[in-house]
Amino acid sequence: MPSSPRGHRARSGCCADAVTVSLSPRRVAGVTYSSEPIHRRRRRPRPSSWRTHDPEGPLVHETIVVGGGAIAHAHVHAVREHAERARVAAVVDVDADRARAFADETGVPRSGTDLAAALAGVDGVRPALAHVCTPPGTHVALATQCLEAGVPVLVEKPPALSLAEMDELLAASERTGVDVAVVFQHRFGHAGLRVADALGEGRPLGRPLVAVCDTLWFRGDSYWDAPWRGSWEVEGGGPTMGHGIHQMDLLLALLGPWEEVTAMAARRARPTQTEDVSAAVVRFADGTLATVMNSLLSPRETSAIRVDTENATVEVEHLYGYTDQDWRVTAAPGHPEAASWWTDGLDPDAPGSSHAGQVGAVLDALDAGTALPVSLREARDTLDLVASIYASAFTGRPVRRGEIAPGHPSYTTMAGPGAPWSRA
Repeated sequence: MPSSPRGHRARSGCCADAVTVSLSPRRVAGVTYSSEPIHRRRRRPRPSSWRTHDPEGPLVHETIVVGGGAIAHAHVHAVREHAERARVAAVVDVDADRARAFADETGVPRSGTDLAAALAGVDGVRPALAHVCTPPGTHVALATQCLEAGVPVLVEKPPALSLAEMDELLAASERTGVDVAVVFQHRFGHAGLRVADALGEGRPLGRPLVAVCDTLWFRGDSYWDAPWRGSWEVEGGGPTMGHGIHQMDLLLALLGPWEEVTAMAARRARPTQTEDVSAAVVRFADGTLATVMNSLLSPRETSAIRVDTENATVEVEHLYGYTDQDWRVTAAPGHPEAASWWTDGLDPDAPGSSHAGQVGAVLDALDAGTALPVSLREARDTLDLVASIYASAFTGRPVRRGEIAPGHPSYTTMAGPGAPWSRA
């Protein structure tokens, strides 16, 4: 889950291609391999020989993790939730010691520093998927390298530092015919899916009218000690880009296309180039008005969404992931059916929002030969909202969806015309 120049090696803590290789292949007993390339065309059923196969067990996708930092652990654990369908075969990091330590800690069988070697796989068999888990400034270059090797990608958020980079990645995916999915795991929780399906005319919750979306977290000064944090060039932004983007993406998944945003941003307390707080009012295509607050200054941390509809108030409060129990529905007067709809469908054992949920959906898509979720075009809508919040905050005027295009100062950098505090 910032921008270094394309093709340059990542900073310490990132992953990139390097010249040395320490991928010592250790094959699992009973596994056979095929040299047929994977996922060269969209929506094409993949023969079983494109995956590793144990004659006594199910077909298994082998994946690689690019980046040995904290978020990579979440990907390994997510794959293990689907152990009957997938396994992580290798980890690649620019730091060989870190890659080796990560592999030892997580039980990944191979580690190394050469991404090209990992993408080539074992005996010429490419991995089924590459998890790009490096700092944001490396995402586009590394994901593009994977695509050019014919390997589909699941990339951490934000997928790119700007809409220009996003369009570059989209072009690479279209050119190679290989898919990229973006990690927006809050779309895949059971409760979130239920609520999204219940919003709208004639549905249990009715039309949405008003919404609130808060990402109120706390990060002290030491958080910015990492060299890639807090700069427009490497991280791409502050809490609006790096933290609140998850809740904003869930808001868009619930409410649909946004239309216009008016915003403010400030650097109130932290030693960073970027904002540490932003506030926005978003108008959606159906007329719904939403406030969006993103902060790294809030000691009582919360991630929350509230949607007031014709029939009910539906709200979720959590921090890094929700379950059914984190949601609440309050029926409007005269609409008891909204509350009963909610309670009748509650499932304490249902999956919450997690990397495992999205990884499962990605594996389903690989099996079916369909586009990987969440697609780059869906993720671009979310990134467009982020860019527009910054653009509105830094220009003092509303910004419409799709307004930021080539030639716009905010197209190539989230900093746009420059933050007010940087011009002081």
